[in-house]
Amino acid sequence: MLFGSHMSTGGGVWKAFERGEAAGCDIIQIFVKNNMQWEGKPYDQEDCRRFAQAWEHSSIATVFGHTGYLINLGAPNGPNRDKSIASLIQEIRLANALRVPFLVLHPGAHLGEGEAAGLRRIVAGLNQVLRATRRSQVRIALENTAGQGSCLGYRIAHLADIYAGVDAPERLGVCIDTAHLFAAGYDIRTPAGWRKALKEVADAVGLDQILAFHLNDSKTELDSRVDRHAHIGKGHIGTEGFRHIVNDRRFRTLPGCLETPKSPDLHEDVENLAVLRELCKTPARRRN
Repeated sequence: MLFGSHMSTGGGVWKAFERGEAAGCDIIQIFVKNNMQWEGKPYDQEDCRRFAQAWEHSSIATVFGHTGYLINLGAPNGPNRDKSIASLIQEIRLANALRVPFLVLHPGAHLGEGEAAGLRRIVAGLNQVLRATRRSQVRIALENTAGQGSCLGYRIAHLADIYAGVDAPERLGVCIDTAHLFAAGYDIRTPAGWRKALKEVADAVGLDQILAFHLNDSKTELDSRVDRHAHIGKGHIGTEGFRHIVNDRRFRTLPGCLETPKSPDLHEDVENLAVLRELCKTPARRRN
């Protein structure tokens, strides 16, 4: 995998490259607007020029986006659903302006109205968003979730249902989060468990639909359904649990992005990246 981390765009969206290089990233993830606001300021030509120039002159192989946390396409009809759809449309347009290839999206939460109803609303919302942005090449990478509260996407089958329902599945992709997978009940600590989980992805949507990985350890136990990220090797997945993940040659060219807690000096990212790269150098212990 190509390793990196989520980077702040504070001071200018192009600053993310500088921060990523300082931490030793191969790839970076960004928010294309404030992640806790419905609407963001459009980029002007100078913003886009500086972003493109910073990318061209950096050692960062690729950058992708993560959508804002307010967006919930699974919400019932009402103001929040309307704002969610409008917000995602704008984020795709912002990503398009920056030439960012895809945006990671949490599918949504049904908010007590049931999984089937929630999945239907997610499909309908995506269809509306993709129609409004049909000229864009930006893809939506559906992220698996821990299943906290009424969040959908904690079963790979949920992602398959969304793929089956949208009118333009070629505009979709998948982002696999290791902490979420583990908290949702997929025991990926062994090579056999990892292969089993990825076979489910392969059978549901195809491994070629995976656009990126979020590499996070889990503060919570297997099948906890609680989303809490830990530093690599400091959670319940453990260092050995990541060895077979980062050495899976099927994904050697894909982004593996940290979303672990960090300080302004990014020393935690530096340490986590060093752990991941060391795992790629050392042989695995005998495990099933």
